[in-house]
Amino acid sequence: MGVTVLLFILGLAMVITGAEALVEGASAMARRFGLSEFLIGATIVGIGTSMPELVVSVLGAIRGSADIAVGNVVGSNLFNTLLILGVTALISPLAFTRANVRRDIPLCIAASLIFAIFAISLQGGALQAGTISRIEGGILLAAFAAYLWYSFRTDGDSASATETESKASSGQKPLWLSILMVIGGLASLVLGGHLFVDKGVLIAQALHVSESIIANTIMAGGTSAPELAVCIVAALKGRNQMAIGNIIGSNISNILLIIGASAAIGPLGVDHVNLYGVMAVAISSILLLLSTLPPRRRELTRYKGLLFILIYAAYIFLIMR
Repeated sequence: MGVTVLLFILGLAMVITGAEALVEGASAMARRFGLSEFLIGATIVGIGTSMPELVVSVLGAIRGSADIAVGNVVGSNLFNTLLILGVTALISPLAFTRANVRRDIPLCIAASLIFAIFAISLQGGALQAGTISRIEGGILLAAFAAYLWYSFRTDGDSASATETESKASSGQKPLWLSILMVIGGLASLVLGGHLFVDKGVLIAQALHVSESIIANTIMAGGTSAPELAVCIVAALKGRNQMAIGNIIGSNISNILLIIGASAAIGPLGVDHVNLYGVMAVAISSILLLLSTLPPRRRELTRYKGLLFILIYAAYIFLIMR
């Protein structure tokens, strides 16, 4: 058991290290093309920090562990929205832009609601856990492609040209180094993901804990560590839009890309624990929009951040009972 735990931790370390290298390399490449801070956070960094979830969920789907594939995304999105944004707001209140409120957060809510619709089955007039089919996985992947196209198309709304130019001209890495970091990061993610999933399942079986619980808690927290690191650093440096973009982009990528890819590999059955989690994901996205009120002060304050953390703690308590 001790060796299994050590290999589980090693896999997690490889996943986090790989994600950091991938994000840094991809961000450096993105800045060469003059992309805005929010777009880098929502797409390059958001997708990059979702790579651990992608590896874990896809490998779970390949191995027929749908509970891991779904639970990891559910747990990660709740961890991102409630815990990471809550902790980040405690460090520095997060100010939302008009584009965040009118475009970005509603897109996140839409993705969450689609996820819930696909995960729920109506049987005998009652809502029950369903199965996300390959066709629905294809729909999610198509929606992800549309999201990327729309994000790049509307990038001008997120930052001024002056901000973009200053970002593009500062701290550039050689192109060869950026490419090497991306390739090395991906390799570390894949190898670490294999260890993480395999040993996580063994630990769950040894402790007689369901895979969905493990995926919702330990795996979700572990694979969301890159998002936590990015947001804390962004908050300390006063980069609100990088932090917000990272979480929104990561949550949308988790649903559309990761669930889409996993379901395309094989239909994903949703158990009752994950069904509650899917609904909680949709509610947390709506809660994020409500946190931007009142309109004159679109800000996630420290008090709201603390409330987010308490809600997350309550969710963990409920699923562990």
